[in-house]
Amino acid sequence: MNAVRPEVAVIGMSCRFPGVHDLGEFWHLLLDGKSTVGRFPEHRAVASNPTSHPDTATVTSGSFFDSIDGFDARFFGTGPAEAAAMDPVQRLGLELAWEAVEDARLPATALAEREIDVLVGAASSGYDVLRRLSGSDRDDHYAALGSSGSLIANRISSLFDVRGMSLCADSGQSSSLVSVALACDRIRGGAVDMALVGGVHLIVDPEAGLGLANLGALSPDGRCFTFDERASGFVRGEGGGFVLLKRLDLAIADGDRVYAVVRGWSVGSGGASSRMPDPSPGAQAATVLSALDRAGVPFEGVDYVEAHGTGTRLGDPAEISGLREVFHATGRSRPLVIGSVKTNVGHLEPAAGIVGFLKTALCVHRAHLVPSLNFRSPNPAVPGFHDDFEVLTAARPWPSTPDRPRRAGVSAFGMGGTNAHVILEEAPGTRTEPRAAGGGALPWVLSARSEPALREQAARLRDLVTADTSLSAADVGYSLVSTRSSFEHRAVLLGGDREEALGTLAAGEDSARVIRGVAAGPVGPVVFVFPGQGSQWVGMGRQLYAESEIFSRGIDECAHALAPWVDWSLVEALTGTESAAALDRVDVVQPALFAVMVSLARVWRSLGVVPEAVVGHSQGEIAAACVSGALSLEDAARVVALRSRALTELAGLGGGMSAVSASPAWVQDRLGQWSGRLATAAVNGPASVVISGDGEALDRFAATADGDGVRVRRVKVDYASHSHHVERIRERLLVDLAGISPRETAVEFHSTVTGEVLDPHALDGSYWYDNLRSMVRFGEAVEHLMRERGGAFVEVSPHPVLTVAMEETADALATAPPVVGTLDKDDGSVGKVLASLAELHVRGVPVDWAEVFAAHRPRRIGLPTYPFQRQRHWLTAPEDTGSTAPGPTVQPIGSESSALKLVCAETAAVLSAKDGGLTAADLAARSTETFKNLGFDSAMAVRLRNRLTTAAGVRLPATVAFTYPTPQTLARHIFSLLAPEVPDAPGPESPESRGDDDLFELIDRGYV
Repeated sequence: MNAVRPEVAVIGMSCRFPGVHDLGEFWHLLLDGKSTVGRFPEHRAVASNPTSHPDTATVTSGSFFDSIDGFDARFFGTGPAEAAAMDPVQRLGLELAWEAVEDARLPATALAEREIDVLVGAASSGYDVLRRLSGSDRDDHYAALGSSGSLIANRISSLFDVRGMSLCADSGQSSSLVSVALACDRIRGGAVDMALVGGVHLIVDPEAGLGLANLGALSPDGRCFTFDERASGFVRGEGGGFVLLKRLDLAIADGDRVYAVVRGWSVGSGGASSRMPDPSPGAQAATVLSALDRAGVPFEGVDYVEAHGTGTRLGDPAEISGLREVFHATGRSRPLVIGSVKTNVGHLEPAAGIVGFLKTALCVHRAHLVPSLNFRSPNPAVPGFHDDFEVLTAARPWPSTPDRPRRAGVSAFGMGGTNAHVILEEAPGTRTEPRAAGGGALPWVLSARSEPALREQAARLRDLVTADTSLSAADVGYSLVSTRSSFEHRAVLLGGDREEALGTLAAGEDSARVIRGVAAGPVGPVVFVFPGQGSQWVGMGRQLYAESEIFSRGIDECAHALAPWVDWSLVEALTGTESAAALDRVDVVQPALFAVMVSLARVWRSLGVVPEAVVGHSQGEIAAACVSGALSLEDAARVVALRSRALTELAGLGGGMSAVSASPAWVQDRLGQWSGRLATAAVNGPASVVISGDGEALDRFAATADGDGVRVRRVKVDYASHSHHVERIRERLLVDLAGISPRETAVEFHSTVTGEVLDPHALDGSYWYDNLRSMVRFGEAVEHLMRERGGAFVEVSPHPVLTVAMEETADALATAPPVVGTLDKDDGSVGKVLASLAELHVRGVPVDWAEVFAAHRPRRIGLPTYPFQRQRHWLTAPEDTGSTAPGPTVQPIGSESSALKLVCAETAAVLSAKDGGLTAADLAARSTETFKNLGFDSAMAVRLRNRLTTAAGVRLPATVAFTYPTPQTLARHIFSLLAPEVPDAPGPESPESRGDDDLFELIDRGYV
């Protein structure tokens, strides 16, 4: 690798032609020697009565899409009005640019805010003709943006939020290849590391090609006979392609798939060496020689040249003559294979160069040369053709050797004399990394802008994995999360029969193995919730300890921190071995639960789910303090071990706890009967309360509740936390926990002792006594968080015990935040964690899916591109065309009331084309209402301006109905422009102060 002259890699490509939707179909078209050339579809005619012309058959022969009016405006964030105003080449350019980035196996976010160039070769499709015929140029706010050629590149730069040069090049038929050369110059010069380059061409009206027919450039036979004796011109084509270019050393370092390497390039002009538009063989030869020189490769080492190859009477002989000059200048001794993709897809004019580039890059990458069509015998104007050149009529393998890689040239020549030539070379070999064994829970994550697109995405993926059974689940899953952008409509497949699950998703049906949701917007902070005692079960850490290195490492560290304070094995207790300490001992279960919760929090963090706030229930606050960083692991382990040991003194003293399925108010009303004996231990939610105290009183409370139909369940503990019983161990706890050193932390600690956000420095030894003695205000803390901050709530525990209470609290809010658990007593595996992760992801919580696949060392593979959901967006006649309302004529305005009468009449005329529900009299009565409230959109506002300008004989800006937003204020303004000046009269009403941002926001919303 020459560090001074870096090479340029082609890492992504896309294309679209009639009947050809992607690179795979394009390759099959080339390999099979097929053509897309046909006739212009009659239903696409601009005029219903096309004019008769001798060259009509010639200009309507070519490679044409069946329709070009479809566009997925929602995906690209444009409203219907803007989409309809956009020249369809802009729309096609956006789609192809997106597909090229996806083909490069990069998510769009990987490009954002980077210095990346966007260069496009394009020309107007002729849409402006339709714009004028439809009359929309009179009242379309987006006409200027929709017709500007530069906006093709600019829209793409905006789509990806890239900050490099954004340029639409026009050098005629060489535009897109000139763009490639310019991009390579920028990369080699160090200005940028990447560039997105392409070309697009569409033809709204075939009659725009009559000028080319007059030049004799178009084939009356309806085919391109490149280099053949029958050469009589070319046929025009529609479509385009894009490539993503990157510095080769960076591409190799990043593990990118490289189609080919751009070794050299050159752009030159024929100057006055020939008469325009005649080609200059000498200028073409000079460009090829310059490209070879910059590439540092001999012409002898080039096996193939993708010629400009128009099949015109002058073009073919000139191009062959130019190549022969290169032969003579370099001493080449062997024949050169040449061909032209124009025989397959027609001449795409500004996009022709990129199409030839794509074809050649595919040939280099797939090690095959493909046929050039319609060749029978060489053009008689080229003597000795077969001495130096070969045109393939069938595909053949294209082998290479280490000292002779596959190399090819690509030419594109502009009618004005601007020539471009690019040298492509086979990509260097890549080292194959050893693969880890598959297995485990591997999710497949899909997303789209809409539900129909999500279903089609699933169908495309199902077709891919069905057709190629060699694809590994790890490679597919990793590629889905690492090479695709994440949109609001989401689905996660959790193993099982993936093809069946994809089929179910594609059909829009529900499946137990598919988690679906819509990420409507930011969900607020992630809140980790740690329960108290009750979520334990025998063997609760066994499976995850074996499956998750992060979890097992966390448990081992907790065991080390607990070791000074316990005489039993944490690992044995969690894995449920025969010799393990029993979990029914409070001094075992509480430290064990603490260790599980702290270690599960580490698993969540590794998956990108990081808490901004923590809430703990009773002993869960110890884990919450540790996970938030307010307590060190050593201090937290000391608190949970010594406090749980102290609780053993309360066992057997007749205390207990009961869970009550009732409101806090209902419970409080009845506890008065047992004052001093029972107390509210915890309020978990609107209908979830725990009481604590003397065992005999608990039994009597339960009997009373049963008579009222309220469910009461005794908690399986033999002591009474959060009651007067705890006071017996106060002094011991204060001594045991002296010296605890809380620390500052950025994670909010929401105390369930105070019900508020707590300064972490308050978490000293005395707090942990208060935590055991005081009522747990869990419901209060959670409700406050949900109501004020929203958020996503994750119960970090081996079994969900607080999730139902949190969901009850969430259900009472206008927008319920997501609430998930972590493990379950029926499923303690990584798969269960991933199911909860999926629940968060589909609701919009940022997660790190790539971590799930890290141990498998997966590859990025090619996936189906985004399934655009196109709808018709096309210019039509204005809504008031054909209206029965009379056209405006200049009317005398002698008073403010006559001005208002005119404004109301013209407003009614514009509205009549929409619904016809309002008359001028109606509007006079509603003259203080805004045009927006009257039902106007932006186009209607301009239409009203047009009518008033004619009727009143005054000049008004297009935004006048925005600046003067009611019929009354607009009438006053018009009258002020017509009324004679009166020195003492008050001036006209000042327009409301509104900024440009407000104006464009209103335009974007269509006044709706």
